[in-house]
Amino acid sequence: MADPAQLKRYRAGLETLVWQGGGGPLQQSAVDELVRGLSGLLGTRVRPRTSAPARAALVVGTPASSALIRELVPAADLAELGDEGYVVRRVTRRGTDVTVVAAHADRGVLYGAFHLLRLVQTRRPLERVDLTERPAAPLRMANRWDNDDGSIERGYAGRSFFDWEELPRLDDRYTDYARVLASLGINGAVINNVNTPADYLAEPFLTKLAALAGVLRRYGVALYVTANFAAPIDLGGLDTADPFDPGVRGWWTRKAEEIYGRIEDFGGFLVKANSEGRPGPLDYGAPTPTVPTCWRTR
Repeated sequence: MADPAQLKRYRAGLETLVWQGGGGPLQQSAVDELVRGLSGLLGTRVRPRTSAPARAALVVGTPASSALIRELVPAADLAELGDEGYVVRRVTRRGTDVTVVAAHADRGVLYGAFHLLRLVQTRRPLERVDLTERPAAPLRMANRWDNDDGSIERGYAGRSFFDWEELPRLDDRYTDYARVLASLGINGAVINNVNTPADYLAEPFLTKLAALAGVLRRYGVALYVTANFAAPIDLGGLDTADPFDPGVRGWWTRKAEEIYGRIEDFGGFLVKANSEGRPGPLDYGAPTPTVPTCWRTR
């Protein structure tokens, strides 16, 4: 950091990280990111501890997981923020300055941790920081156009980093991808092209998708899949994909149940229908949207 005085202030206030545990995997991810990020930005080793020291510190958590958070931040300030909102606040405890990243739920703690790292990375002063954030939109999704052969539709972004031949063996880039999404507050990702074959809804892809979902889950990102409208024909052996046909409806119900049995937090399907020659409801005399539709199955 170019400003020695600013670095000294950051180190004094942030190199002691207090986390009293008790949260789930998302809180653990938040703490991991703070340890990694602050250690690198401050040039000093940051280690979490469970008790508040007599000197300045960074305290992270929720009221349910941390007695310190309950002491430092009124519960009413957090409850109204829902599960994804958070506060980043400097408070005084027993004459000592304490920087707090607090939320009502673990996902908010993760987003707050990334916000604090942005403040430090951009060299913002923290002496009077008092931020309250809550997402305006409940669903914030990244829509990828990756194909199973490693290409990306129309060459928009070079080659895909999803290696479907190697999955479910995981690559470190999948974790980095999840980290990037969470750092931006994105909570959903469609991982395949809208012009998709039906194969993604069957084995061996379901095992591969479940492995990816496990990585995304640690950062609060739900996995979505683009579904081919004609999948009941291509995979189910039916002679129609008519959405009003009871057999088609039954097939989709069973398929959704199968996927949720493998991926409990599966987000749902994105369907491109009756566009650029793709099959859709118009083939059966039913109305269709003019843009791809996100179909949340729960």
